[in-house]
Amino acid sequence: MTGSPKNLLLLISDEHRRDAMGCAGHPLIQTPHLDALAARGTLFENACTPSPMCVPARAAIACGDHVHRIGHWDSATPYDGRHRSWMHTVRDAGVETTSIGKLHFRSAQDDNGFSREVMPMHVVDGVGWTIGLLRDPAPPFDAAAELAADVGPGRSSYTDYDLAITAAAEEWLAGRERGAGPWATVVSLVSPHYPLVAPPDYYALYDPATVDMPVGYDAALRPDHPELRNIAAFFDYDRHFDEARLRAAKVAYYGLTSFMDACIGRILAALEASGQAQDTVVLYVSDHGEMLGDLGFWTKQVMYESSVGVPMIAAGPGVPVGRHVKTATSLIDLAPTAMDVTGVTAERALPGSSLRGLAHAPDDPDRTVFSEYHDGGSTTGTFMVRWGRWKYVAYIGHPPQLFDLEADPHELTNRAADPDPSSRAALAEGDKRLRAICDPEAVNRRCFADQSARIASLGGAEACATRFGFNHTPTPTE
Repeated sequence: MTGSPKNLLLLISDEHRRDAMGCAGHPLIQTPHLDALAARGTLFENACTPSPMCVPARAAIACGDHVHRIGHWDSATPYDGRHRSWMHTVRDAGVETTSIGKLHFRSAQDDNGFSREVMPMHVVDGVGWTIGLLRDPAPPFDAAAELAADVGPGRSSYTDYDLAITAAAEEWLAGRERGAGPWATVVSLVSPHYPLVAPPDYYALYDPATVDMPVGYDAALRPDHPELRNIAAFFDYDRHFDEARLRAAKVAYYGLTSFMDACIGRILAALEASGQAQDTVVLYVSDHGEMLGDLGFWTKQVMYESSVGVPMIAAGPGVPVGRHVKTATSLIDLAPTAMDVTGVTAERALPGSSLRGLAHAPDDPDRTVFSEYHDGGSTTGTFMVRWGRWKYVAYIGHPPQLFDLEADPHELTNRAADPDPSSRAALAEGDKRLRAICDPEAVNRRCFADQSARIASLGGAEACATRFGFNHTPTPTE
């Protein structure tokens, strides 16, 4: 887009909700390094994940395409290199591509497109989380109790892993010679993903007594929707929380976010010390959000903004300084951005757009962003489209949801049955926009057929129910 090819540093966190940054307006969370990155670049205010679950979201990031088009539906169908990733394309064009940290693909033995993978976290045994394949009916998920049981200050394998990733990224950047050739490096941290155990110094930044309570937490405000009841029954995290543990969990999440921000600060300082900052576009994103008790939900899996919304910041050559973009964006925009930054021509048409181009363009309220969910706890496919002030969520076989995000930013009122003409028009427009992207009924049938074949290949439903019942993926050193 602008001048000669540049380096790309893509920083990815895990489970970081869009509003959990100072630069996004959060009144409590301390993220000075992300705030500084946004101040010298562009903050995308309405970024979303292509799927509110780690494994399918990361496959979509790699391929730059929608989950239903690549078939990596769930946490037991991880990215395996069969579809060309943007990393394959830039690497094969002569750009050194390196990964440091979490990938959540199938295996380092696959050619995922990187020249080198440093300390990669992939799915367990190259298989992943198989209980999520069993969707109708879903078996009990006993590991949900772990979330509330493991809350507070302390060390965890995830924070230790993030410190190792950060040190490896510093070492990698220190070893680079400016002008030695273009590079694209992905540094992927795990925080603030649960377990909600934060290093004590960061936990101490926040007070459980004054931390904000979840939005819509009262039983009367929680959604009365059949598929959301299925999700809440499977991931029954909230049943294990009392108020004291809830407050401790929020403090731990905030502490983990500040810890992650400190890791980002170290990496950006190493980039500056290497002399390459002026030649490098930095992107910061997360793979999905975290409900944190909002509307009675924890972790992700649903289409509310706390789950489907992600932070997105770009800074460096060709990126406007101090810009806040309201145009809806998606993690599938990362692939065309990588092509733009490195000066490599895409091998095929991609549905996304370069974030540098979107940052320079006027805000476009008409742009559609799309997400889908086909993983554990769901009995049917869920599809979301978001544009302007509206969000439409379709559940195959169940009533839809419609939210006016301008009038109702906390999504407390489903307007799908509202007789008001504006709601009727938005409902029809949402369905039209969804069907311009895919045939949701056909996608749902294809997904269930693929998952049935996957279940059979793994030894049947009983084997899938008992194989891996973990609540979070172990680190490479565990």
